[in-house]
Amino acid sequence: MTKLEAVLEIGSTAARLLVAEMYDDGTWKVIDQASMPIMFGHDVFTGGSISRDSLLQCLQILNRFREQLGAWGIGPEHTTVIATNALREARNRDAVVDRILVKTGFPVRVIDGIEENRLMYLATSNCLKTGKIDFLAINSLILEVGGGSTEMLLIENGKIAAAHSLGLGTVRVNELIKSIAARPKDTRRFLEDFVRNTRGTLNTELNLNTIQQFIALGQDARFAAEHTGEAVTEHIWQIDRAKFEDFVDRIQTYSAEECVARFKIPYADAQFLHTSLLTHKMFLQLTKAAVVLVPATNIREGVIIGKIWEPQASGRDEFYPQIIASAKRLLQKYRGDEKHAAHVASTALKLFDALKTELGLDLHSRMLLETAALLHDIGMFIRAQEHQVHSSYIIRNSEIFGIPRDDMQIVAKIACFHRGNRPLQDDAEFIVLPRADRVRILKLTALLRIADALDRGHNQKINAFSLDFRRDMLLIVCKDNHDKALEKLAVAEKSDIFEAVFGYKVALE
Repeated sequence: MTKLEAVLEIGSTAARLLVAEMYDDGTWKVIDQASMPIMFGHDVFTGGSISRDSLLQCLQILNRFREQLGAWGIGPEHTTVIATNALREARNRDAVVDRILVKTGFPVRVIDGIEENRLMYLATSNCLKTGKIDFLAINSLILEVGGGSTEMLLIENGKIAAAHSLGLGTVRVNELIKSIAARPKDTRRFLEDFVRNTRGTLNTELNLNTIQQFIALGQDARFAAEHTGEAVTEHIWQIDRAKFEDFVDRIQTYSAEECVARFKIPYADAQFLHTSLLTHKMFLQLTKAAVVLVPATNIREGVIIGKIWEPQASGRDEFYPQIIASAKRLLQKYRGDEKHAAHVASTALKLFDALKTELGLDLHSRMLLETAALLHDIGMFIRAQEHQVHSSYIIRNSEIFGIPRDDMQIVAKIACFHRGNRPLQDDAEFIVLPRADRVRILKLTALLRIADALDRGHNQKINAFSLDFRRDMLLIVCKDNHDKALEKLAVAEKSDIFEAVFGYKVALE
C-alpha cells in the first residue's frame, strides 16, 4: 500500500512544491516537483514587511499548486506547508499566514533556523547513505546558502558540534549592496568580513582546520556540480576543490545577463548566483576539504524523511544522541561542571523512567528533561548568585541542534525553576504559556529539582537507588553507604514542586 504526501516550502525567493510517494517498507520517491519565484525576501529585507502585491502573487501560486495537488488527489490534510526566513522575519507574518489559510486552505508552519538545520541533517543523512557515504565518519561541514540565511552544521567524530542559522543570505546581501549603491566588488569585501568574523566563533566549537569533508546543499551548489563536477551516484556529485574555486571565480566575471545566456538559466536564479557561490567558496577555504560533495536533496525531502524516519525506533535512536551531543557542546562552551551535569541528567532520567505511569509524558519530554538537566547550572558562567536566571537566559538565546525555539523556551524554564522558592505562578512568562506546556514544565521541573538535590555536594556519591511508594510518601532508597545528611536536607528543601504536582511527600532513606 502506498500513500502520497506533499510538502510546500515558502522561501525568500520562491515557493516550491514536492510530491512524494511513500511505501509501507519505509521507502519513498519523488514523483512531482515545481517551483515559482516570489518576492518575499526582497520585501522583508528592504521594508520589513511583505507587500500586498507579493502576497497576492503568493496566493495565486499556492492556489495553482493546490490545483496541481488536486490532480494527484492530495488535499491540505496531506500537505505540509513550511515557511522559512523571509516570512519568519516579516512584521506582518501573522496576517500573511492567516490570509494564506483563508484563501488557500493551507495552514503554514513558520519554522526557525534550528528546525531548518534539523531538516537539512535528515535530508543530507538519507541522501548520502543511499550513496554509501558515511559523512559522520570524519569531521564535516554542511552548508546551505539561502535567500535570507545560511544554514550550517559542524560535525566532529560523528556528533553535531554546532548548528547555526547565520544572518547571511543572497537576497539579504544583494539588497544591502543595492541600498548603499556599492560596487560589485564590495560584495566580496562584505562576505570576506562576515566569514572572517564568523570564523572565530566556529573555531571555538570545532577547529575548522580539521574539517575534511565539505557538503554543499541547494540549487546553486547543484548548478556548480553539473558544470564542473562528476557524478558519484544518481543523486550525489563531487567537485574537485581547485575546479570549484576556479569555476566560482569565473562566474564572478559574468553579469547576471551573461549567466542567463551562457548557462540557459532563469534570471531569477542568475541574479543571486554570484553571491551564493562566492559564499560557498569562502567557507570552503576555512577547511581542509579536498572536494565538495553536493547531494541532490533539500529540506522538503527532510520533511518527508521525518514523517517516515522519526516515528521509528531506529530514527529516534540515531537522532536523539545528536541533540544531546549539541547540548553537551553548549555546556562545554560555558565551562559547566560536566560531571555534575551528567550525573544530574542520569538521575533525572532514572526518575522519569521509574515514574513513567505517574508522568504521562512522551519520549520527547524525556529528551527535554535531559537537556535541561545538562544545562541547569550553565548560568554559573555569568554569576553564581541567582545562576538559575542566567541559565535560563543563556538557553533562551542559544541554539541546540534538533530543538526548535518553542521547546528551547520550555528547557529554559525548567532550568530557571530548578532552584529557588519563588512560586511558578508569579512568573509572567510561565503563566501565559499554553496549559500543556505549563503542565510539562511543572512535571519535569519537579524531577530535576529532586535529581539536583541528590547531588547537592557535586560529588556524585548517590548512584544506585530505588523508589518505594508508601501511600502518600515516595521514599528514595539509597544503596550507597555514606553520610547522606546534606542530600536529605536538599531533598526536603527541593521536593515542594514534586509534592504539589504528584501529591507525594519525598524523603531520602
